[in-house]
Formats: sequence, structure tokens, C-alpha cells
Amino acid sequence: MDFIQPLKYLGDLVYPKICLNCSSWLVRGEDSICLHCFEGLPRTGYHFQKNNPVERLFWARIPIAYATSYLFFSEKGIVRNLMHTVKYKDGRDPAFLLGKLFASELKENKSEYKPDFIVPVPLHPSRQRQRGFNQSEQIALGMAEILETEVRNDVIKRNHFSGSQTKKSRYERWENVQSEFVLGENPMVYGKEILLVDDVVTTGATMESCAQVLLDQVPKKLGLATLAMAHR
Repeated sequence: MDFIQPLKYLGDLVYPKICLNCSSWLVRGEDSICLHCFEGLPRTGYHFQKNNPVERLFWARIPIAYATSYLFFSEKGIVRNLMHTVKYKDGRDPAFLLGKLFASELKENKSEYKPDFIVPVPLHPSRQRQRGFNQSEQIALGMAEILETEVRNDVIKRNHFSGSQTKKSRYERWENVQSEFVLGENPMVYGKEILLVDDVVTTGATMESCAQVLLDQVPKKLGLATLAMAHR
């Protein structure tokens, strides 16, 4: 007899799992987010639009093949709650789940999203030790499972710690991340189709700096994807 499932259900009764947004109890089949909150996620639909706002953010800055974001981020609401959990409350599992949900939509656009590998925007080692994980890597891992590709952490690395970008202007953000990223130990970028992944894009300064390092190695195609795009 398989005792694992009954024990799991008993554990869920004693320590019920709750929705990361509304704190309601999750029922069987729900994972981290209840169905009601899942249906209420403010999706952008940008991956079905040419010249969408994320792509336009990088016009005349870097030559990318495409760019998109899954959700709209605002200072109040479900996405802020989810991102706060992902970044500050050991949100490995929610980040992985959101990455899978994101990639499931990307996969519908079969002509674009077929990277040879995914590169998550790296954290500085000191920040990663403090947090315990890189949220962008967890998002990328969830995406890689659906897109049937791999995540590469040895392509680029963070050269120095630039501090929080939250209260900086667009120019200050750009200036703050210049020369922040360098090639890693095993880049292998030339001629590859690459998807660069981060959690949130605001001005695009971090993604631009990170992407430029990859573009210098002449990939076949570079795409950008973030879990959310902040309203400006």
C-alpha cells in the first residue's frame, strides 16, 4: 500500500497550504496560487504582439530578436505580493511555478521561443548568499522545463554589487549597471539562440547591460523575457 499520498493529505490538513496572494486555503490541484487569483493575474499578452512595449523599450539601444513580459507589476496588487514572496520569503517554488506558467504561454508562439539555452540575470555572490538563491534562476528553471531547454549559469557573472535600483532615475540606473556584468567561465554564446531572463523590467538598464555582454559574443539570436514589467 502506498502510504505517501495519505500522509501528504494529512499533512495538508495539519499544515494547510495557503495562496500566496489572498491567504485562502489551497485545494487539491492548486499550487502556491488559488484558482481565483490565478485567473486574476494581470497578463500582458505581449508575446503575441510585434513591437510590443517591452521591445520598444530597447529600440535604438540593443539589437534583440524579441522581448516580452508575462505580467504587469504595480505597487499594489497580486503581482507585487507574489514578487515580494519570491524575492524575500524564500520563494523558490513560487518563482519556479510562475516560470512554468510564463513559458506555457510562450510555447503557444512556437515560431519565436526556441532558445538553445536560457541565461538568468545573475545576482552578485554576496546578494545570493544573503538571499539563499537567485530568483531569476528559479524563474528560468521553470521556463526551461516547459520550453525543453537548459539553464546556463556559467555564461555571465556579476562583476560588482551596485546596490538597490528602486529609487534611481532611468539615467542613474543605466549608469549604475555599466560594466556590472562580464563573461563567465564557459560562455559558448557564438551562433546560439539565447533567452535572457530576469524577474522585473522597469527602465531596462540591467537587461541592457547584461545583454550587451552576450551580444559582444555574436549569438545567432538574443531574446529578452521578464516575469513582470513595471508601470512607469
